[in-house]
Amino acid sequence: MHVLILGGNSDVGAAIAAVFARKQGAFITLASRNMELGAKKAKDITVRYQVEARAVSFDALDYDSHVDFVVGLESPPDVVVAAFGYLGDQELAQQDFQEARRIIETNYLGAVSILEILARDMEQRGRGTIIGLGSVAGLRGRQSNYIYGSAKGGFLVYLSGLRNRLHKAGVQVLTVLPGFVATKMTEHLDLPPKLTATPEQVARDVYSAFRFKRNVIYTRWPWRWIMTVIRSIPEFLFKRTDI
Repeated sequence: MHVLILGGNSDVGAAIAAVFARKQGAFITLASRNMELGAKKAKDITVRYQVEARAVSFDALDYDSHVDFVVGLESPPDVVVAAFGYLGDQELAQQDFQEARRIIETNYLGAVSILEILARDMEQRGRGTIIGLGSVAGLRGRQSNYIYGSAKGGFLVYLSGLRNRLHKAGVQVLTVLPGFVATKMTEHLDLPPKLTATPEQVARDVYSAFRFKRNVIYTRWPWRWIMTVIRSIPEFLFKRTDI
């Protein structure tokens, strides 16, 4: 099994790679911009789990390079995990379109560009799994992160449509909806411990969902009920909230 982690240097991406290496003995490809860090992580996986792992260069925003990137892979991936993302700064994005653009392109356009190429290959082969890391922020716009949330919301709709398209080809598309996750990206935030997952917890949930051919999962599980409540608040009341 070949598992391609797009965003292999992210905390969650690396944790998912470790789970597949340990549970499946998978060949792991870590794709990211930072080759030096990627090589260290690949070496650690190789030593720790006695599997083949390697790092490759990948830039989600260099759209013109994506076809050559896929062609250059050692073998077609059986599992693709889209784990890259950029939280960004909401207040800055409201003032500086370049920040807004970076948030939107990283979390949506970059993912669509690379996944469409990989999806075509899996569709032709009639097998494979695509795992997309979304966010509960994409389920309803909130003043605190609506630009990030809108990009993730678009990604959730994209994954739903991709799942609909690829089902008849025998390709699984798994949407992952994490709540708060303790990572480098969120280390500056004051997160509630009881609602915050570790990357390892997310990885275990992802692997279980992969095994059981799930379509959509929340991690951690209370977020399903939290977001059900948030989404049920009428708009005339919701617009008055401060969340």
